Amino acid sequence: QVQLVESGGGLVQDGGSLRLSCVVSGHTISSNAMGWFRQSPGKERDFVGHISRSGRSIYYADSVKGRFSISRDNAKNTVYLQMDSLKPEDTAVYYCAIGSHDYTKYDRPGGYDYWGQGTQVTVSS
Repeated sequence: QVQLVESGGGLVQDGGSLRLSCVVSGHTISSNAMGWFRQSPGKERDFVGHISRSGRSIYYADSVKGRFSISRDNAKNTVYLQMDSLKPEDTAVYYCAIGSHDYTKYDRPGGYDYWGQGTQVTVSS
């Protein structure tokens, strides 16, 4: 059974930082790209970033570019999302996901096969 468990969320002030982790079990992530998405109440699940299998190719949503950084440790079966200069509009539940092999959908939920349960990030003004 494939499981993804996100952690590291919490409450932080405007301008602060958080580092999210996503530990995967039941599947070796080295064969897949990985993604991060976020969702606020009443809104669609939005793309945050995507990292290739090797980690050499990384894509970000324009809204987080220059502030967020994705990395992965295939030996630990873990993906990370470093979030700096956080803003109140970054408040959301953050999800990691295992990519399918349709790389054309890297920025859409349909491009991912397995999802974690999410971790709440709240940025206060």
